[in-house]
Amino acid sequence: MSGNDRSNIKIGAEVDVVLKADQRTGNLTRGIVARILTNSSFHPHGIKVMLEDGQVGRVQNIIKFQ
Repeated sequence: MSGNDRSNIKIGAEVDVVLKADQRTGNLTRGIVARILTNSSFHPHGIKVMLEDGQVGRVQNIIKFQ
């Protein structure tokens, strides 16, 4: 499922995000969505979210849809 559409992402979903520091390398971080930070319904680089551990990144993959 695409991480570019806000409607695909729900609080509590397990996702892979790319953190700002990892944008050059493309390293992904897995976590649970605590907040959705992007207001628009679509973003070409992924919807920005805050994970439960406080890290902020753009969703690349949705692992478990809540």
